[in-house]
Amino acid sequence: MRLLTHLRHVDLAVPDHDKQLDFYAGVWGLTKVAGDSGISFLAAEGSPEQYVVRLRAAAEKRLDLISYGAATPADVDTLAERLLAGGVPLISRPGKADTPGGGYAFRFFDVDGRTIEVSADVAARRHRRIEEREAIPVRLSHVVLNSTDPGRTRRWYERHLGFALSDTLRSPHLGEIMHFMRISGQHHSMGFARGPHTSLHHVSFEMRGLDECMRGSGRVMRAGFRKIWGPGRHLAGDNAFTYFHDPHGNVVEYTTEMEELDEDTWHPHVYDVSKPEVTDQWGTAGVLNELVAEESFNDVDPGVFVAPPV
Repeated sequence: MRLLTHLRHVDLAVPDHDKQLDFYAGVWGLTKVAGDSGISFLAAEGSPEQYVVRLRAAAEKRLDLISYGAATPADVDTLAERLLAGGVPLISRPGKADTPGGGYAFRFFDVDGRTIEVSADVAARRHRRIEEREAIPVRLSHVVLNSTDPGRTRRWYERHLGFALSDTLRSPHLGEIMHFMRISGQHHSMGFARGPHTSLHHVSFEMRGLDECMRGSGRVMRAGFRKIWGPGRHLAGDNAFTYFHDPHGNVVEYTTEMEELDEDTWHPHVYDVSKPEVTDQWGTAGVLNELVAEESFNDVDPGVFVAPPV
């Protein structure tokens, strides 16, 4: 039985908190809704989530955690007991969450040592419809993680958290290089990419539509931030994309129009990334070569099997 409902937020730690905040709350288009010295919570105006990104000042850059929702506190308890029975180390037992919106939550390490949080009963944030030509994120779309063994990571998430495989990318030289994973009809809310070490690959934000995706991309480019790849449209997921670096070298994406699947009839594909139409159906993004791919390897994450302090 699948107990996770949706992706809530991604929490990042960085040495220069103010520079990172200026990017996400300014150029990227999120809204700071809460914070204290050295920590900020940022919401997407179209999302009922209290926040979709948390920034924390730290000596070392790291991924603090990824948070998913569950429908009820009982589901949170059930999942925690399942993980314990499966030998998964818990960081904290289910209990009251001391973050904006409150709720009932617990944390644990995944197979690669990343901190994952699951919560229920978080108060909804008052949000609004994003208007035509308003080029700011509607919500958090998905997160992709680098793994030295993405097949093992995929199987762990299938077994313990109820994720299902939507599609796989395969290289003639490297074998399987990316798995797209879902917990709903959305093609993916999580992905696992083959990388040289455990790290964050990218965080993706849903835009209202193609025009807003392009306008937002242009704003980020005009502000002088480095565009890595795009605009284009993937085959797996059928979503449009443009990728950038944030001030600390994390990859962030504007996306829109991701495929909604019929889970009862869907069969995963294996796509050959040596075919250019697989990575970009439009042919507008530029070639996805090794240099472009390496932009998403990110730094070695010092937070592996180290719980964040908050």
